[in-house]
Amino acid sequence: MAPPLLNLDGVRLTFGGTPLLDGASLSASAGERIALVGRNGSGKSTLLKIAAGMVEPQDGEVFRQPSATIRYLPQMPDMEGFASVRAYVEAGLGPADDPYRATYLMEHLGLTGEENPNDLSGGEARRAALARVMAPEPDILLLDEPTNHLDLQVIEWLEEELVRSSSALIVISHDRRFLERVSRTTVWLDRGQSRRLEKGFAHFEEWRDTILEEEEREQHKLGRQIVREEHWLRYGVTARRKRNMRRLGELQSMRQRFRGHRGAEGVATMAASDAAESGKLVIEAKNIEKSFGDLTVVKGFSTRIQRGDRIGLVGPNGAGKTTLLKMLTGELKPDAGTVRLGTNLETATLDQKREAVDPQETLAHFLTDGRGETLVINGEERHVVSYMKDFLFKAEQARTPVRELSGGERARLILARVLARPANLLVLDEPTNDLDMETLELLQELVAGFAGTVILVSHDRDFLDRTVTSIIAPDGDGRWIEYAGGYSDMLAQRGGTKLDDRRAVAKAPAEASRANAAPAKGPAKKLSFKQKFALENLPKRMAAVSASISALENNIADPAFYERDSKGFQKTIAALDKERATLAAMEEEWLELEMLREELEG
Repeated sequence: MAPPLLNLDGVRLTFGGTPLLDGASLSASAGERIALVGRNGSGKSTLLKIAAGMVEPQDGEVFRQPSATIRYLPQMPDMEGFASVRAYVEAGLGPADDPYRATYLMEHLGLTGEENPNDLSGGEARRAALARVMAPEPDILLLDEPTNHLDLQVIEWLEEELVRSSSALIVISHDRRFLERVSRTTVWLDRGQSRRLEKGFAHFEEWRDTILEEEEREQHKLGRQIVREEHWLRYGVTARRKRNMRRLGELQSMRQRFRGHRGAEGVATMAASDAAESGKLVIEAKNIEKSFGDLTVVKGFSTRIQRGDRIGLVGPNGAGKTTLLKMLTGELKPDAGTVRLGTNLETATLDQKREAVDPQETLAHFLTDGRGETLVINGEERHVVSYMKDFLFKAEQARTPVRELSGGERARLILARVLARPANLLVLDEPTNDLDMETLELLQELVAGFAGTVILVSHDRDFLDRTVTSIIAPDGDGRWIEYAGGYSDMLAQRGGTKLDDRRAVAKAPAEASRANAAPAKGPAKKLSFKQKFALENLPKRMAAVSASISALENNIADPAFYERDSKGFQKTIAALDKERATLAAMEEEWLELEMLREELEG
């Protein structure tokens, strides 16, 4: 086995009270792919900061290979003092690093490099930070929640980039599918200690459950042994004759082990506060449209959402998911078309910005809106501390200011407040951000079993597959299409074409015409970066469009299709014509670029 580039052994750290880290270990050798998992507040981010040299442990050994380069992605990147994104990204390069790599990453992450860091959204800041840590191609990459605030297309690109990378990787993420894709080893941080599984995250949950079950059996056996020993002390003949000090000492030791055992963390108990049943029709939208200046965000979209439906909205950042969501719920008026809301709707909303929270406000005051010590959940009055425990908060945290919470705890607190409100329509915008996996599992069960209607925006593919009954996704130029099933079902219906491929396909004819019309700027000596990128990627895009064409041709080959759905048949014909035109334009662009490459190299 290769020697480790990084090795943490017996690491201990406490901030008073129960130790956060109590003998934790973590090691990484060249090329290893490690998923670091555990509950919110278990110390994952702290352990990663110790590995990066940003936090010193109180005890334990820390070894970093002197020649190894380490780059750490924080949850909140600091860009203060940088005039542009390019300056921030290139500041992470070493003297021998290739600046072209930084340009390549920014281009793929949708950044020009000229952006002002002060004007970036959360997703743009995360993409800039990723470009900075990945550009040097370090020996070890430490990534703390790299997929937060990223859209699905960037997440899928990042997966491919990390799989190809030669860097050792230690990653913290709540995105199951991302972890399954990039990891080959799993380290579980639990109650201050770490356990290591030499398999990827896909095998983690079964392994974890086996460990917890065995632990529970051992604790039960220890309890029964203590009872037997206590019985011997009280009633045994030998005990009455003389005291067996060795056996008494062993009993005291067993008692200490039993009392000192830190059981597995509790499980959150989530339930939405039910309102009276809504009407059968919840939302009906007919040909709604919305534009901002010359940008058309939604064009001619229609849908009927009925009671019990669970709808997922997906798409790139900036595609208009939140705008469409606000129109469907009546918060934003469309420029054209109509939206009709059903009867007896009671809506509970979790917005993307997680609503304003006063950092000085206590948890109890936030949950009750300052109205005493109780809440009414499903018609039953409950003390706020009891309700907090359902979401894994301790009783003593009732008077804790919100500012003391971790990002995951704050997300859990806001979710608790939203679910306390009576509702038959849940509107959830990025509900999975910052939630640990156990809490995420409970949220999945809640959404899947909710008696009312759910509309949610999410970039978490696994969460979408487990919860929604249909997906609404963009198709370019403001058009949106609804697909039955979850995210994987949507991909199957699109012939395997991902959302970014469709966007590229839609842009291809326009880009080709712009390229043809562009004035010459003198004799080119080599292909530009954009031309190289197009030449490398056009074959993949053409393959994706060809697959889409084949799928459409298979649909119209069904003799019963026209009789069953004449309008759908006509739409399929129109879509097929468009895809064929797009493929022809892309083939022409690729041929021109290939001829230019041969000319320049000749």
